[in-house]
Amino acid sequence: MLARRFAIVQVWRPIYADPRARLLAHPLALCDARSVAPADFIAAERRHPTRVGEIYQLAYNPAHRWTHFPAMSRDEALVFKVYDSATDGRARFTPHTAFAHPETPGDGSPGSLRESIELRCLAFFG
Repeated sequence: MLARRFAIVQVWRPIYADPRARLLAHPLALCDARSVAPADFIAAERRHPTRVGEIYQLAYNPAHRWTHFPAMSRDEALVFKVYDSATDGRARFTPHTAFAHPETPGDGSPGSLRESIELRCLAFFG
């Protein structure tokens, strides 16, 4: 199946028990893949007990265009492609991260502590 095009799609959302809570701490941020140059990616080893893998880190570039999703509720989710095996010019990677938001209250209230879940799915194309 890996001989054909495949993609990895991620679903991410907050998981607060209180349906009124909004994610304030460390919101997710995505970088517009069109603003990332191939040279911006830095390969990094990821070691596991039984294997060694590789991920990419992102070098700073002032051309990057980031967007973040503040105050998400547990009823909202982000769905985005993190990898595509196609090399025909479409976006192959979506750099993403979380960051310390300066407006996060430090009082331990719902939303001031990050609680989230993510799921990665493989999509195979025929």
